[in-house]
Amino acid sequence: MEPEPRPPETESGEDSTSRRNARYGLVLFAVYLLVYGVFVLLNAFAADVMKVTILGVNLAVLYGLGLIVAAFVLALVYAWLCRAPLAPASRKEAR
Repeated sequence: MEPEPRPPETESGEDSTSRRNARYGLVLFAVYLLVYGVFVLLNAFAADVMKVTILGVNLAVLYGLGLIVAAFVLALVYAWLCRAPLAPASRKEAR
């Protein structure tokens, strides 16, 4: 038994939504990668900077906690950006 052939993907269907969501994910990943890369580079090449005490805690701990918070915030931003669009009938009613 052969699988049924897939219908051609259209620009207006799920394919365009998936590509849009993938772009959002890649952009947000790049943002997080940049922030994390700075953290790693600071630890590797400017360890003295990470020893600075701010609010009673050294910068390394604050930066690490900031990375956790940033990951959570970026996940929320991604979920908000990728939320399902309104159906065509709902758009007319919303106006």
